[in-house]
Amino acid sequence: MDSAPVATLRILKVTEGGLEYAEDLVAAEEPLALRLGYSTPHGREQRELAVTMRTPGNDVELALGFCFTEGIVRSAAEVHSLRHCTKAEAAGHEGNVLKIELAEGIPVAPHIFQRNTFMSSSCGVCGKASIEAVRVHVPVSDAPEIAGFDARLLHTFPGTLSAHQRVFGVTGGIHAAALFDLGGALLAVREDVGRHNAVDKLIGYALSQNWLPLHERILFLSGRASFELVQKAALAGVRVVCAVGAPSSLAVRCAREFGITLVGFLRQQRFNVYSGEHRMRGDDSSFTPGSVRL
Repeated sequence: MDSAPVATLRILKVTEGGLEYAEDLVAAEEPLALRLGYSTPHGREQRELAVTMRTPGNDVELALGFCFTEGIVRSAAEVHSLRHCTKAEAAGHEGNVLKIELAEGIPVAPHIFQRNTFMSSSCGVCGKASIEAVRVHVPVSDAPEIAGFDARLLHTFPGTLSAHQRVFGVTGGIHAAALFDLGGALLAVREDVGRHNAVDKLIGYALSQNWLPLHERILFLSGRASFELVQKAALAGVRVVCAVGAPSSLAVRCAREFGITLVGFLRQQRFNVYSGEHRMRGDDSSFTPGSVRL
C-alpha cells in the first residue's frame, strides 16, 4: 500500500515578527525498490531491478512506466502482476518494495539489471550515441501526422496544471507531468519529487488505460525539458512536449530527430518553440513566426 505523499514536520519559522515553532507540510521522499520476476530456461527468477527515490503514491504506475521506458515491456499485457511486497517479503520495508511479475515467456536481457538501457546526457558520452540508444527502442510507426493544434491553448496549461497539483499546493516542492489532448483538455496529472518519476507514473497510467502510443496527446512538464524526459516521450509516441523551463541541447536534438514539437519557457503568456512548429496554428491557418498573434 502506498505511503502518504506528504509529511508533517515541526519547524522553526523566522519572520520579521520574530521566531515561532510551527508545523509544515513537505513532500515525502522515500526509496522504492523494484524487484523483477521473469521466466528463464531454468524456471522463474527474481532479481533487484532498481531503486528510485520517489514520492509515495501511484507506485504501481511508476513501476509500469519505468518498465516501459526502460524497454523491459512494450505493453501492459506483458506484465502479469504488480504489487507491494508483504511485511515478511520486504523485511520491515513494506510499502517501499514493489514486485513486478512479467508474463511467462517475456524475455529479459541481462543488461537490464545494469541500469544502463539508455544513456543520459550526464553520462559523458556524445549526443549521437545517446540518441542512437533511443532509436533502437522507439518503434517504427506508420501513424499519420497529427492535426495541427491552436498554439494559444498552450497558455492555459500552467494554470490548469497548478489547479490540479494537489501535493505541490500544500508543499510547494514537487514536480508534475500532465497529459492534455489536442483540444487542450486535461487528461491526467502525476506528481513526484523526481521529474523522471512523474513522467514514468503518467506513462504507466496511460499504458494501463491502453492509450499508447500517445500520438494525439501533449505532454506538459512543470520543470525543464531534459533529454531523459524527451526520450521517455519519444518512447511513448508523444508528438508534442511542453515545459515551463528550458530544454537542454540534447533534448532539442532528440526532439528534432524523432519529429517532436518541443516548447520551452511556457509561462507568463509566452513560450519558445525549438522544433516542430509546423503543427501549430494561430489566428490564421498557419504558424509563421512573426505573423501570427498568439
